[in-house]
Amino acid sequence: MRRTGLLAAVTALVAGVAFWPSAPDAEAAPTVFTHPGVGVSTGQLDFVRTKVVAGAQPWKGAYDQMMASKYADLNRTPKPRAVVECGSYSNPNYGCTDEREDAIAAYTNALAWYVTRDARYAQKSIQLMDAWSAVITDHTNSNAPLQTAWAGSSWPKAAEIIKHTYTGGWPNSGRFATMLRTVYLPKVINGSLSNGNWELSMMEAAVGISVFLEDRTSYDKAMAKFRTRTAAYVYLASDGALPKTVPGQNLDTRDKIVGYWQGQSTFVTGLTQETCRDFTHTGYGISAISHVAETSRIQGQDLYGTDVGERLRQALGFQSKYELGTTAPSWLCGGTLHLGLGPITETGYNALHNRLGVAMTNTEALTRRNRPAGSNNLFVAWETLTHGDNPS
Repeated sequence: MRRTGLLAAVTALVAGVAFWPSAPDAEAAPTVFTHPGVGVSTGQLDFVRTKVVAGAQPWKGAYDQMMASKYADLNRTPKPRAVVECGSYSNPNYGCTDEREDAIAAYTNALAWYVTRDARYAQKSIQLMDAWSAVITDHTNSNAPLQTAWAGSSWPKAAEIIKHTYTGGWPNSGRFATMLRTVYLPKVINGSLSNGNWELSMMEAAVGISVFLEDRTSYDKAMAKFRTRTAAYVYLASDGALPKTVPGQNLDTRDKIVGYWQGQSTFVTGLTQETCRDFTHTGYGISAISHVAETSRIQGQDLYGTDVGERLRQALGFQSKYELGTTAPSWLCGGTLHLGLGPITETGYNALHNRLGVAMTNTEALTRRNRPAGSNNLFVAWETLTHGDNPS
């Protein structure tokens, strides 16, 4: 984004105007991919390492939290399955929790490797990735797309760090790439017409996998779906009287849209399609938006300077206000909210507030209250460590 465009965007935001400069081809894959480049960059990792080694806060506390977790256990035994079967809310749960948590553990150990330079952590990450790439062939049952998305969001974050920073070798990295290409990518790349957090998480996985595979075609397809779904997930007043919709959902009347938005008929800036369902699922969607925007920025296309950034800012601020304790008015979800946003604010807050200088009072308060942000045990992990006040 050109400096003049960035300044215009920041000025408009400070003035409270929902204006962002246009970003043509903002979803286009880079000519040359940046590695490691899924969620975190070399610069960000170096910043983290320097701060942890120096014992600086909040990074040292966040690191200690990570290292004390079950995910950093060097004695962890991977539990791969050929077919992971996940029904609604992971019932039945045949390998669902094992897969998600092994993927988070692979990422955790990759981060531990980068900070400590202790090869045991890199080797543990490799062991976990190799165990699954040797066995898994499919995900089945009703939650298969979401399960694939959650695990498929963590695997490439781990793989990017190991492949591009660990010099001890990873002989089976090609097999791991094949697993992502044949087992994970086909299940997520075409998206979902279910609740928006599904498709947003699926596109997070697809974008991350595409970066690792250097698959420009899949990257472009996933990013285009992501842009459409983000616009349909977070409402801005500039959208008009009704929220935007996703082609194929046939939400062609106000009643259908209200039904899809969990019965909410008053639309205000920052409301999401799942706010009136519960804040936990809303947090999944917001988190995926921030993750894709961060990966895109690392890859050279700054989506924070588009409506994606504005929707992310407003969604974070709106939900944070109520998560902090503001009483819901009667027009919002009938006056009853189901809170529990999760550890999902650091990435978006850092990008929008720290990098762009945008005031985010409620999001800042919630972010600081929740530090150090841990893991949701699904696909979010250690973001105070990786993104807390990280200028890189």
